[in-house]
Amino acid sequence: MNLMIYMVQQGMFGRMEKTMGDAATEMQKFLELERPDATIQAPPDFMEPDDLYDILEKTILKYHPSADLSMIKKAYLMAKEAHKDQKRRSGEPYIIHPICVAIILAELRLDKESIVAGLLHDIVEDTDMELEELTREFNAEVALLVDGVTKLTQTNWDRSKEDAKSELQAENLRKMFLAMAKDIRVIMIKLADRLHNMRTMQYQSPEKQKEKSRETLDIYSPIASRLGISKVKTELDDWSLRYLYPDVYMELSERLYETRDKRQEFINDIKSEVRTGMKSVGLEAEVAGRVKHLFSIYKKMVKQNKTLDQIYDIFAVRIIVNDVKDCYAALGIIHEMYTPIPGRFKDYIAMPKPNHYQSLHTTLMGKNGQPFEIQIRTKEMHQVAEYGIAAHWKYKERGSGDVDVKEEEKKLAWLREILEWQNSSENNKEFMSLVKDDLDLFSDQVYCFTPNGDVKNLPAGSTAVDFAYSVHSDVGNRMIGAKANGKMVTIDYVIQNGDRMEVITAQNGRGPNLDWLRLAKSAQARSKINQWFKAQCKEDNIAKGKDLVQSYCKSKSINLPEINKPEMQEAVMCKYGFRDWESVLAAIGHGGLKEGQVVNRLYDEYKKKNKKTLTDKEILDNFNEKEKEKEREKENRQKPKGGITVKGIHDLAVRFSRCCSPVPGDEIVGFVTRGRGVSIHRTDCLNMLNLPDSEKPRLIEANWQIAEETGNEKYGTEIRIYANNRTGLISDISRIFSEQKIDITAMSSKNNKQDIAVISLAFEIHSIQELTSLFHRLDNVESVLQVERSIGS
Repeated sequence: MNLMIYMVQQGMFGRMEKTMGDAATEMQKFLELERPDATIQAPPDFMEPDDLYDILEKTILKYHPSADLSMIKKAYLMAKEAHKDQKRRSGEPYIIHPICVAIILAELRLDKESIVAGLLHDIVEDTDMELEELTREFNAEVALLVDGVTKLTQTNWDRSKEDAKSELQAENLRKMFLAMAKDIRVIMIKLADRLHNMRTMQYQSPEKQKEKSRETLDIYSPIASRLGISKVKTELDDWSLRYLYPDVYMELSERLYETRDKRQEFINDIKSEVRTGMKSVGLEAEVAGRVKHLFSIYKKMVKQNKTLDQIYDIFAVRIIVNDVKDCYAALGIIHEMYTPIPGRFKDYIAMPKPNHYQSLHTTLMGKNGQPFEIQIRTKEMHQVAEYGIAAHWKYKERGSGDVDVKEEEKKLAWLREILEWQNSSENNKEFMSLVKDDLDLFSDQVYCFTPNGDVKNLPAGSTAVDFAYSVHSDVGNRMIGAKANGKMVTIDYVIQNGDRMEVITAQNGRGPNLDWLRLAKSAQARSKINQWFKAQCKEDNIAKGKDLVQSYCKSKSINLPEINKPEMQEAVMCKYGFRDWESVLAAIGHGGLKEGQVVNRLYDEYKKKNKKTLTDKEILDNFNEKEKEKEREKENRQKPKGGITVKGIHDLAVRFSRCCSPVPGDEIVGFVTRGRGVSIHRTDCLNMLNLPDSEKPRLIEANWQIAEETGNEKYGTEIRIYANNRTGLISDISRIFSEQKIDITAMSSKNNKQDIAVISLAFEIHSIQELTSLFHRLDNVESVLQVERSIGS
């Protein structure tokens, strides 16, 4: 039966005109009913805040019947008052969001400080409340948690910077990981926040839905997986799939619905047979059946290039027993009852996943020829599988249990690794790349042993290079060979599950070479190899960077020691995402930054910090001097059309250069040509920056006239747009120009070798402010990667 017809007949729609988005939401609820243990139940829609708060209290009392809820009630009332004038995009009161976040945290059975922070997590960002007040009203612990999830909304980002969004995301991640290192509950609150936002994403624009869903799949879902919180991960995955690939989501949902009765009958038969088998040998066990979540099915279909019918483990039966020996006993019974499929058994009890997930997985052939999976685990393993680190973290029920803190903190070894990258990465782009690579590779793992028998978990496809660096960076840097299972292998040997690996080192080894970056599959190994190369080349690049900066300052008559102070350097490091000044100089040395960018920023900061406080007499004297200067200039200057003032030049034509197309607001300079007057360039024009020393005496100061004199003038300029090619891209870009009432005088487009569309446009505008506004709008066009101006050639 057609999905839409069924849902209307069943009364799932209040009106026939509900959208497919509504259908997807209803299908999500339908699937939650089918696998209720795999998701965190969402409260009903459109409830009053006080009713939602009652649900929160009841949820807490389920796992902590004796809890004192006074602090939670106080936080709710404070958040309700602070957010009272705010609405969500859905039109409902904003307080609904923090309450729902707190309910998710309560579903994860977290402590009261976490739930309080969940209720207050937006209060600093979106209201006038300060962290100091939270510390006074509650405690420093709550304030730390709230601060950890507060976004960096006060940071001033340069929208013309090609990767401004990536910089902002990287800075948020840096802050989040640092906060996680202090208190892991920060990320749990952040995950709950993201989960509720994904549940209500239907009220956002399609562009925002895709952007947030992609970020969720890249960052938040893998972090939930790292922490072992499958209840959150599976739902984040499914919501992301729903907005990134709505057609796939709906097709899978419908296909699963169409086979629901047949599938339920099959699972019920298996469950009944398994229960009978367990009872026959006196083994106490809970048996449940479910269907894998949609994103997991979709990922297997794509990765294995298979249809839905060819996915073996779409059906899963879970057996929960009392202890580990019962797990293996149950496995023996199951293998007697059904035929195991070769190569489809995994022992995650003996070899836990890196997030400490433990279970026995075996895929079997049903009596009707239908494959299915059985998972066998203890009750404690089940808690860890569902709630991950939230299952028994050290903050839960302080003093009520014997929690091995050291053992629990071993589960966060990957976080310490990320913090090491944060300290060693010179800029945000590199840090972001390492984190994403590491999280992406986490899903597929291979395990091997050290000579001492320790287990190393590495990304699937890892080589001897990855193993060496997983032992220690020094071991990797001094590696000259490797052994697998006692036999010599090349360093590009791909590690297989169960291999016993050994690294051969030499004290005077030459160190890694560039090929090792290609061989390394783990972000950890690539990071350490890059660090080695940077350390080797950094001194040369620093020296080169210093020379370039000094040469630029000399050409511009800038006193470098005057502007090169720590406070000015700090502004540059903050703007470009570097951690120390030597890294900035090294980036200039190897071409990652232009010396003009850095010096101009230093000079701007110098001017801000050295504003003189003038006396009344000085102000009057300056005014008189300026009046005299105006009179002198009036006699000596030329005022050509185009709004340019050139000092000290008589009766020469002035024209705008076509190489860099300056517009009012740009910093400009004049160049005295031979026979064609003065050409006006932007100060960052490549032709001017690369001017031979013999030509530099022909540079002359030029300035724009005041706006009243030039307001009606138009100036030609050119830009380039880089974007992922798609249908309708040119149309979307043209529409923005039409809305801005800007006439395009020329346009060309081509695709480069990476299949990136490069669109060049020429047009006329009034000022740099108009151009900045245009850049801002173009940056937000779907699939646009970068917008830049022509700066000469």
